[in-house]
Amino acid sequence: MKIDLITLFPEMCETVLGESIIGRAQKSEAIEIKCHQLRDYALDKHRRVDDTTYGGGMGMLMKCEPIALCFEDIEKQRGVRPHFICMSPQGKTLTQKRLKELSEIDNICVLAGHYEGVDQRIIDEFIDEEISIGDYVLTGGELPALVFIDALARMAPGVLSNNECFTEESHFNGLLEYPQYTKPMEWRGLEVPPVLYSGDHAKVDRWRYEQSLINTAKKRPDMLKEKELSEDDKRILADFMPDDG
Repeated sequence: MKIDLITLFPEMCETVLGESIIGRAQKSEAIEIKCHQLRDYALDKHRRVDDTTYGGGMGMLMKCEPIALCFEDIEKQRGVRPHFICMSPQGKTLTQKRLKELSEIDNICVLAGHYEGVDQRIIDEFIDEEISIGDYVLTGGELPALVFIDALARMAPGVLSNNECFTEESHFNGLLEYPQYTKPMEWRGLEVPPVLYSGDHAKVDRWRYEQSLINTAKKRPDMLKEKELSEDDKRILADFMPDDG
């Protein structure tokens, strides 16, 4: 997987992406991430990438040409047109389902928006999709871009030691994750559920699935509306969901 990030703060992004699991994955060449300074593609000596908006209003808007030139340069470097994503509060909210779909794409380019946003002509002519990480506004697109890249990159082959590291996590299969425990077996009078040290793997798997269902019903019942529930699932959830659920 190859990811390109267009940003005004490449050093900031490289620092974050160079650490921990994503940093190690880059060193092992499981993934490749490049951060591109948008100002390098500005057309004036002041390296401006923004200007005032037509029609008036507060704030500045990111200009078309620097973004277009940067993306076209990335396209030449990669030898293929990357799937172009703009991080924007106007985009569709990022989900694990969409991440799974995007993880099948080999080349992705991410634009970290800034100021009051991006000239609409770039959105219309270059951007393949806009993605939001939530219904709120930040001072820039770098943090959303880093969240997106982290969530996406960890799904690439070779980034995590085992696919089960993410296939059993919250949201991956439409449910929240089951409760987990570590040593000691007893802590301040609270004990680990006996099934987890019973040695019966089938019972452990069943317990974890049931607990995922219950956890989801308690914390995110909205997620269950989109999940096809078996009669056994409904029986498990009978005490945790309203009668019309």
